[in-house]
Formats: sequence, C-alpha cells, structure tokens
Amino acid sequence: MSKTRPNFLAGFGSLVWLLVVGLPLYVMLVATLQSRPDYAANGPLALPGRFTLDNYLDVLDSGFAQYFLNTLVVTVCVVGIVLLLVPPLAYTIVRSRGRATGTVFRLFLLGLAIPSQAVIVPMFFVISEAGLYDSLIGVILPTAAFAMPVSTLILSGVMRDITPDLYEAMTVDGASPRRVFFQLVLPLSRSGLSTSVVFSALQAWNGFLFPLVLTQSAETKVITLGLYEFQTEHGVDTPGLLAAVVLSMLPILLVYLFARRSLVQGLMGVGGK
Repeated sequence: MSKTRPNFLAGFGSLVWLLVVGLPLYVMLVATLQSRPDYAANGPLALPGRFTLDNYLDVLDSGFAQYFLNTLVVTVCVVGIVLLLVPPLAYTIVRSRGRATGTVFRLFLLGLAIPSQAVIVPMFFVISEAGLYDSLIGVILPTAAFAMPVSTLILSGVMRDITPDLYEAMTVDGASPRRVFFQLVLPLSRSGLSTSVVFSALQAWNGFLFPLVLTQSAETKVITLGLYEFQTEHGVDTPGLLAAVVLSMLPILLVYLFARRSLVQGLMGVGGK
C-alpha cells in the first residue's frame, strides 16, 4: 500500500489564507469588547485587559434599532420584488423564441454594464418628481431595479438546465404553461432562487449610494448611513463603530449560512448548458 504524502504546500497556503481572513475578524471582535481609552492605549492587536459590552449597549441606544428596522424593510421589499418579477421573466426568456423576448433579455444584460453611480443624478430627479424623495420606497425601487439584471441572468441560466424532455412530458399530460411554471420550473430552480435571494439581500442590506442621495431624515436612515454617527470632528469611536458593524452583519451572515449550498449550485448554473 502506498502512503499518501502530506501536502505541506497546501497546508501552508491554507494557514496563510486563515491568517488573512481571521486577523481582521479578530481585530474587529476584540475591539468591540474594549473601552475606547483601552483600545487607544493597547492598539488593535492586543488582548483586552477588561472585557465590556458597553459598546454594544451604546449602539443600541443610539437609534440603531430604527436603522436596523429601516434596512430590514428595504431588504425584504427588494427581495420580494425580485422574487415576484424575475422568475416569470426568466421563464419567458428561456421558453420563448421571439425577437422581442431576446431584445428584452439583452436590455437586462445591458443593466450589468451600467453602474449606479452613472445614473444617480437622473435617478434623483425621477424619484423627486415622483414624490418619493426621503422615503423608503424611493430607495427600494432603484435598489430592486439594479438587482434584477444579475438575478435574471442567474435564474435563466438555471432554468436552461431543465431538460426539454421534462417540459414535453408535462405538455403531453395537458399541463398549461402556468402549471409547468409552478409545478416544474420553480421546484427545479430552488438553487437559482436562493442565489437571487442572497444576492438581492446583500445589495439591499449593504446599499449606501441610494440611501445617501435619496433620503435625508433620521426616520429613513439605514444602517450604512447610521455608521457615520460614530465619526465626529474630533475622531472616530472605533470600538463603537466596529460593534455596530458586527450587529449589522449578523442577519445577512445568517442568510448566507442557511443558503450557501444553494448559492454555490445557483452560481454554477449561470452559464446554462
């Protein structure tokens, strides 16, 4: 029997990768458990001499709950819009052979090449003229619009992996296109749906530009804007800021942990067959 030799190079590479990923997490978590004077005196890499949860309590007392709720509303609505509009659109793109459908698909792909920074000024005027400025709906609509092209690409790729024999079998059984969509396409597109949910949720939860330009009051402020409050003209409350970052990343981290397997499968199906 031949013994497998240990791969020292792979082990060393894994150790370096773990260090690169783990060190920033260590610095962030340890800083949140120190007071501001202790953090300034000991530096970011030192172990805290005295653990404290005051940074987390200060974050919760600073209006973070309102920012969290606003961000949650934006994220849920964006994901809902994407799940409502993108699956039937992707199904139509995959099953239709008309020129109009191909043109619509190419227009959606064009959206991948247009950054939000390029359209933020006309978007501001459109939202203002529609009377949606400084409201959550004024943030939800453009965020969902910019999440739809990638979600459409992902779902159409996954739906192309469904073999034509399955479509033909249901058609022979007398199934209508609506029944095929709900009973065949959606169950077999779970990985693509999960990928779209995670992607659109990340886009909405971490959104900064649209909330910055399209809102101004504290009642419509989201988490990414709320982090600004830990910066003053005299400096930055680094432990408080990092505590807010930890609290803000927990929900989206839970979404990723529960959907990570479907996320990988959905991304593998983007190219279709």
